[in-house]
Amino acid sequence: MTEFEKDILSLLRKIDEKLDKLLGTSSLEAESAKTATPQEDEYVKPSAVVEKQDEEEKALIKPPVEGRRICPACGGITFNAEEDKSQVLFQQGGMKIFAKRYICKNCGTEA
Repeated sequence: MTEFEKDILSLLRKIDEKLDKLLGTSSLEAESAKTATPQEDEYVKPSAVVEKQDEEEKALIKPPVEGRRICPACGGITFNAEEDKSQVLFQQGGMKIFAKRYICKNCGTEA
C-alpha cells in the first residue's frame, strides 16, 4: 500500500469510530449483527406459501363484492329469481305479490 492509501484508510477508520460513538454501537457489534442472521426466523413452511398463493388466485378470480348474493355451496353470484307461491307478501285489487326465491345457476342451491 502506498502512503496515500494508508492515510485514507486511517481517516475512514476515524470516521467509523466517530459514527459509532454518535450512533451508540461499536464496530464489532455492527459487524456481528450483519453476519449473524437467524435462519429460523426466515423459514416459512411450504404449506403456508401454497395456501397464500391459493388465496391470492381466488381473490383474482372472484373478488369479494359487498351487497351481492353469494351461493353458500359453490360461491357463485349468478341466480335465477323465481316466485315463491307459498309466501304472499302483498295483495292489492285481486293481484298477489309473491316473495322471490333465488336459485344458483351453477349448482341449483336455493339462497
